[in-house]
Amino acid sequence: GAQDGLCPAAVLVPIVARAGGASLTLTRRADSLRHHAGQISFPGGRIEPGDASPLAAALREAQEEIGLDPAQTDALGYLDPLATITGFRVVPVLGIVHDEPHLQPDPSEVAEMFEVPLDFVLDPANLQERAREFRGRVRHYHVIQWQHYDIWGATASMIANLAAHMRGELDR
Repeated sequence: GAQDGLCPAAVLVPIVARAGGASLTLTRRADSLRHHAGQISFPGGRIEPGDASPLAAALREAQEEIGLDPAQTDALGYLDPLATITGFRVVPVLGIVHDEPHLQPDPSEVAEMFEVPLDFVLDPANLQERAREFRGRVRHYHVIQWQHYDIWGATASMIANLAAHMRGELDR
């Protein structure tokens, strides 16, 4: 585990490059899962001892969860790690998926899979900030609404981080 007592995890932020524009692939987690059941998330999970790197973990998990062939993914690098309130330290791995992926979600982990246009999630106008009380503290969190999906929590924070990177705000 990590020094801070958080469980190391990694997710893949899969950008599917298409002629009509790039999109992000997201999953809605199965309602039976112990952590973050039913939530919108990127494919990923805890980093296992056999994983050479967070990248290897993210690619392995994406293959297990949505059937993404690691050979179809070009890793672009890492976004900023994120501590979740459930005790994970998540490293988001940014990857470009080329060719049309033939995805097959694992029903035990993934309730459904969908794509959101990259332009939509990167537009600051579509990123709302909300506050709610949690365990006696007011927490601020991001929400992106796409069709009938509410993307929030760690996933929305990662997208906000990606947007800031792509606007060049974090490069100075």
